[in-house]
Amino acid sequence: MTILCVRFQLPPMYEAALPGLLGLLEEFTPVVQALPPDGALADLRGAERYFGRTAVELASVIRVRALALHGVDCVIGAGPGPMLARMALRDARPGVTRAVAGDEVRDFLAGKPVAALPGVGARTARTLCEYGLDTLGRVAAAPLSTLQRLVGARAGRELREKANGVDRGRVVPNAVSRSLATERPFTRDELDPGRHRRALLSAGEELGARLRALDTVCRSLTLTVRYADRTATTRTRTLPEPTAHSAALSAAAYGLYEALGLQRARVRAIALRAEGLGPAEQASHQLTFDPVDEKLRRIEEVADRARAKFGPRAVMPGSLAA
Repeated sequence: MTILCVRFQLPPMYEAALPGLLGLLEEFTPVVQALPPDGALADLRGAERYFGRTAVELASVIRVRALALHGVDCVIGAGPGPMLARMALRDARPGVTRAVAGDEVRDFLAGKPVAALPGVGARTARTLCEYGLDTLGRVAAAPLSTLQRLVGARAGRELREKANGVDRGRVVPNAVSRSLATERPFTRDELDPGRHRRALLSAGEELGARLRALDTVCRSLTLTVRYADRTATTRTRTLPEPTAHSAALSAAAYGLYEALGLQRARVRAIALRAEGLGPAEQASHQLTFDPVDEKLRRIEEVADRARAKFGPRAVMPGSLAA
């Protein structure tokens, strides 16, 4: 068990606290991969030898330090590879590390549903279940040729390897997330375009605040609209310039939404994803003589300080306050 998958129990919209927690992990190993908004992978192969402790023992020390130094609890999964550590994390709970040793891998995987395997989507899982391959134990025992006929040559080979516990993944140091996402589900299938636009405004405001908290800008925006019949439409637009400006993100989201031309669509959820992230200090900004734009950016700075002090709902657009 040399890989830890750690999920810090951060309050919503406090992703900016993640870098400090990653620094805590880097006191044990330089091989740390961020999994924003609240997680990380850590390769402890060298740390086990250096500290003379097992990965589970080091996980206990990490948990205590996170609580003592940052006031943040965490749940931790441990396994021989990243895939198994991620799966172990799902069975973990605060205070107890869920560890999967090398000789326990087959038993750990055998009874799990096929959809629990990373990389297996709903369509693939449905196809496998139709043929009775509803658990990873059954997938592992199935002939390779059968799996390849069902899901394709390459996917079938990878599926069989993973179901047998072969984990070829690795921890990539400093692999910072290249996107941030937020979703606005509706309590019932929503027909009202006004409520759709309100959800877009709320999502744009949240993404802008999170980007600015991380001193990051995005280069493109992706809109996903999920409908009552479980289908979805996704559209992406490259922004005129990299930005973390909430008004610009909301305007781009409105443009993507209008381009869909929805008429009486029953919408179940709306999601926005900011992609192509990069440091704000390296981004260029087109100078403008528009006093309104400058005023909005200054108001945004003040609002961010208020939210940091009084909470994320301290300042918001008037249309969202109702």
